[in-house]
Amino acid sequence: MTDVLRRGRASLAFSFLVQGVAFALLVTRIPGIQNRYGVSDGMLPVFLAAVPILAGIGSVSTERLVRRVPPSRVLRWSQPVVLLALLAVGAGRQMAVLALALAAFGLAVGALDASMNMLGVSLQRAYGRSIMLSFHAAYSLGGIVGASLAWVGAHFGLALWVSYLPVVLVLLPAALVGSRWYVDGETQAPEEKGAEAGAGGGLKWLLPLCLVMTVAYIGDSTVSNWSAKYLQDVLGSSEQMATVPYNVYMVTTLLGRTVGDVGVRRFGAVAVVRAGALVAAAGFAVVAGAPGAWTGMLGFTLLGLGLCVLVPQTFAAAGRRAYETGRPGASDAAVARLNVFNYVGFLIGSPLVGALGDAWSYRGAMLVPMVLMLVTLLHARSFAAGADRYGGGHERPRTADVGRSSNGL
Repeated sequence: MTDVLRRGRASLAFSFLVQGVAFALLVTRIPGIQNRYGVSDGMLPVFLAAVPILAGIGSVSTERLVRRVPPSRVLRWSQPVVLLALLAVGAGRQMAVLALALAAFGLAVGALDASMNMLGVSLQRAYGRSIMLSFHAAYSLGGIVGASLAWVGAHFGLALWVSYLPVVLVLLPAALVGSRWYVDGETQAPEEKGAEAGAGGGLKWLLPLCLVMTVAYIGDSTVSNWSAKYLQDVLGSSEQMATVPYNVYMVTTLLGRTVGDVGVRRFGAVAVVRAGALVAAAGFAVVAGAPGAWTGMLGFTLLGLGLCVLVPQTFAAAGRRAYETGRPGASDAAVARLNVFNYVGFLIGSPLVGALGDAWSYRGAMLVPMVLMLVTLLHARSFAAGADRYGGGHERPRTADVGRSSNGL
């Protein structure tokens, strides 16, 4: 089973990378999309908000879907839909095409995010040690690649479909081939799956983790949507330098996630989450009080190092705690429901900072996510369930938990 798990881990990491590329190609070319379709500034927020809302619907639907089919199959077919929807966004001309393409993208992204993290949680359980951060590191790497490709397309004035088509032609067949080696978690007989239909009903313990997930994405969306404007308008940087903070944030996120699993294994999930929240809060404090652009850059660097550990560990904690209830189906339900708060945080973060910035000041607006980060420290103990098992390796998973390759489905 060792080779099966290794192939499963590699194929799932590649899926995370592909998703990072696709999402970055979409969000970093929003001005180009707006120009291509003639979307007004007033309509643009409607289109942008529709994607995470539909993604939330897709995530909730996946909770029900995986009672009948394995998460690997959901991921296998949702990833091509995401890539084809991205291509449709770049190739269309009419507003109706854009609306349908973004709708398909949003629904498929919700299913993809939920099923990817379900498989990641079950693989971590099979490994018996923390590996969840490595999957999200692959996503960060994909984001860097996607943003770089988007810069090339924008720099040379390439049409959107010209930028997107080669990426889709390469990644779509590669993702389909890689999906042969996905590894599902514990298997259940049909009658057991039916009994698990209500497994998600007793997930009140999930609420603190939902709060942490929401706060983490409020922080993330603040950086992605406001870092350039903040550096240029508040700290007086040049337009060219204002593009740097997000790239720095993505690189430090990648670095933090690359080494984060080692920290979880050595110190435990609770300590890593507390450290991440404190570093992120310090980052927002530095940004809010920065006298100049270079100090602000330091703050965004700290934000990348702090925020990067929160989301993967939140998914991991949800899966572990649900599994400990003795109802395997509850793990997938917990991950799917938790994933919805990814999009809740994204929807709240950008408008929150914008409204506070206009009504008060952008420096003051940066203090709000800082306070929210400190609030998450009150819920750090929610990450303790099973932390010793995966952090210190004191207990190995049972043989039945190892799962099987999706190649035989």
